[in-house]
Amino acid sequence: METTWFAKRPVGEVRPGDHAWLAYSGAEERDRVIGAFVGEGLEHDEKVVYVTDTPVEDLPGMRLRTPLDLHELTGSRQLRVIPRERACLDSAGRFSPERMLETLADEAAQTFGQGFRAVRITTDYTWVLNGPGRSDLTQMLGCEHRFGQDVSPSTMAMAICQVARRACRPEELAALRDTHEVLVEVDPEYDDGILRIVRTFDPHGLRVEGELDPARHTAFGDRLGRVARSRRPVHLDFSRLRFIDLGGLNLLVRQANVPGGERTLVLDELHPYVENVIETVGWHRLPGVVRGRDGAGTRPSGREGRG
Repeated sequence: METTWFAKRPVGEVRPGDHAWLAYSGAEERDRVIGAFVGEGLEHDEKVVYVTDTPVEDLPGMRLRTPLDLHELTGSRQLRVIPRERACLDSAGRFSPERMLETLADEAAQTFGQGFRAVRITTDYTWVLNGPGRSDLTQMLGCEHRFGQDVSPSTMAMAICQVARRACRPEELAALRDTHEVLVEVDPEYDDGILRIVRTFDPHGLRVEGELDPARHTAFGDRLGRVARSRRPVHLDFSRLRFIDLGGLNLLVRQANVPGGERTLVLDELHPYVENVIETVGWHRLPGVVRGRDGAGTRPSGREGRG
């Protein structure tokens, strides 16, 4: 049965029983999510199973985790990098859901006997959906549904299924997403219980939640400065920002007008309170800051952001 609700969970909070979904926009997002998922498992005495043809040293995000000796971990069987041919291809070289499910079940069943307290499983299905001999979507949905049935009641197994967002049509992505109850994202850049800042990738920017008061200007300004280094338009999702003071608005203007070149800050999905504050101050007093998408995903008339 397809799910109709989702829990959005930072990768650091993925736990046993989670059958999670990552539709990534590019290598940076994938590296930060999957690198954390794999790396944290290896650092905490958990087995990691990765079905991929990628060499172990090139696994997403692993180059950023220098203390890990991946080849030693592979030798100890804590890290299991299983080529597709052995894990999930039939004799004709086509994706076989049955073989994939059997491979993953066997690896999970051996976890406790090998001395590990949990198992983390991941693979990237982009090649199945967007490569030669493209798999039938119904076949993929059946595989994901059955895999979810195995993972969800587990007290030791957790999984992230990956796919490049542009590998298939939006309706196909939605159908695949609906076979998962958890949508995984990067860990917050900052979270003190009052202000939470999360990196976003499509569009490029930040999601800012909670309250932006004087005590948190430095934290916000630092994270905003980092994401603005690319000189691309920076989208700020303010849908969950309940409060911003005038100092916070000044931070936006200063970042949009740093010496050496103008940057555009696009404010998406403004919370009504924040929108009222900005309307009171006046958009004309915020050079370089423009209105983006509203809550329905459309752009209102007036000053609009691009990018």
